[in-house]
Amino acid sequence: MGKNIRIKDPVVFFDFDNTITTVDVLDDMLSRFSRNDNWMALEEDWKNGRIGSRECLKGQIEGIGITKKALDEYLTGIKLDPYFKKLLVFLKTKNIKTFIVSDNFDCILKKILADNGISGLEVYSNSLTITGDRLTTSFPLTSADCGGCAHCKKTTLRKHIDAGSTAVYVGDGQSDVCGSEGADIVFAKGYLKDHYKNKGLSCISFDVLKDVYDYFQENIS
Repeated sequence: MGKNIRIKDPVVFFDFDNTITTVDVLDDMLSRFSRNDNWMALEEDWKNGRIGSRECLKGQIEGIGITKKALDEYLTGIKLDPYFKKLLVFLKTKNIKTFIVSDNFDCILKKILADNGISGLEVYSNSLTITGDRLTTSFPLTSADCGGCAHCKKTTLRKHIDAGSTAVYVGDGQSDVCGSEGADIVFAKGYLKDHYKNKGLSCISFDVLKDVYDYFQENIS
């Protein structure tokens, strides 16, 4: 996983989809519940840098047709990485501040966390309202300094880091690039790991959260 270093006064930020969860919830929802295939073109435009994640997500999510009841039923089947709870227990025993920073939406994250018995975490995400089977998005955590992020995770990180603390970011996707740039230590898999490798930047590779747990056990005193 890379060279071990002692982590001093850490503050830990977790991405949600495909980092805490075992599946990318938004991608799965789009494939299951979209009214048409327009979300695919938006995805390609975002991946290729033609639009920002805010424009992409707004078009994609508002193209989904699902009621609140049906969405909640779907979300009950979402599983978390089995080591996430162990990580939370460990971080709590060390009095380490822990946050979730996500490009997903508030009611989705709250439902999944509650169904998995997790409460008390500070969660920063986009917002969603549901009327009938229509979804309406809002993005309260955008930043004028950022180039089109739905949720500027880097700004959220900076608001919660004190002088002298070590920002630790754990993520996997394209939407994590912005947030990870505000961190001192980055745990990366998937797209995020490839991004760091291609840029010649340092990160700690992980496959599952057990890797992060083991690293923390060894390097946080």
